[in-house]
Amino acid sequence: MIRKGFYLIAGLAAAQLCGILALPAQAADKMWTASACGAEPVAPSVEVSSVDKYNASVDKVSAYEKAARTYNSCVAKAAVKEETAISNEAREKIAHIHEGSSTVQKRIAGNFTKLTTALKAGGSKLQKAEH
Repeated sequence: MIRKGFYLIAGLAAAQLCGILALPAQAADKMWTASACGAEPVAPSVEVSSVDKYNASVDKVSAYEKAARTYNSCVAKAAVKEETAISNEAREKIAHIHEGSSTVQKRIAGNFTKLTTALKAGGSKLQKAEH
C-alpha cells in the first residue's frame, strides 16, 4: 500500500520552487546563521523505484519536515532577538545624534533671534538719531 505522502512532497517541492526553502548559493555563503540552533536538517532524497522505497521516503520526508519546522522556529526566534537588539542599539544612536542636531538648530535659531532683535533695535536707534 502506498502511503499518502504525495501531497507533502508536492507541497515541499512547490515551496522550494517558490524560493521559500532555498536561496542561491552566493547568498548562502554570506548568510547569517543562528549558531544556537545547531545544524540545519538535511533534506532527504526521495526514492520511488518501489512501493517500499516510496513509503520509506514518505517517512524520511515526514521526519525532515518535523525537524525542519523545529529548526526554522529556533532560527526565527534567534533572528528576532538579534534584530531587536540591533534595532534598539540603532534607536539609541539615532536619538543621540538627533539630540545633538536639535541642540545646534535651537542654538542657531536663538542666535538669529538675538541678532535680528539687536539689528532692529540698532536700526531704530540710528533712525531716531538721524531725525
